[in-house]
Amino acid sequence: QVQLVESGGGLVQPGGSLRLSCAASGRTFGSYIMGWFRQAPGNTREFVAAITRTGTNTYYADSVKGRFAISRDNAKNTLYLQMNSLKLEDTAVYFCAADRGVTLSSRLGEYDYWGQGTQVTVSS
Repeated sequence: QVQLVESGGGLVQPGGSLRLSCAASGRTFGSYIMGWFRQAPGNTREFVAAITRTGTNTYYADSVKGRFAISRDNAKNTLYLQMNSLKLEDTAVYFCAADRGVTLSSRLGEYDYWGQGTQVTVSS
C-alpha cells in the first residue's frame, strides 16, 4: 500500500507556471505507475498525465500536451507535474494516483491509490 500527499497548488495568473508535487510513503514507490488527474467544479475527474515506473515513458491528455510535464524521482519517493502556460480552464483540484498495473492508462479505474488533492486556480 502507498499513501500519497499532493502539494504545490495555488493561485496563478493565465500564462503562469506551477509545479505540483506528490510525496509517497513507503519503499515501493518505484513499483507503481503514477498519474495525475484533475477535477473541476461540476465536472468528472479527468486524466492529465501518467508516467512509467522508471520514468522512461509518459502519456498526456491532449488538453495539456506541450504545456505540462510529468516526472518522478524514485530516490525521493516523489512525483511532479510541471505546469506551464496555464489557462483558465486548467482550474481544478489535482490528484496524484498510483497504479499497480503494467501499462500506462488514462482510466481512473486502473489506479489503486489516490491522494487528497491540491487546488490549482488560474485567474486574472
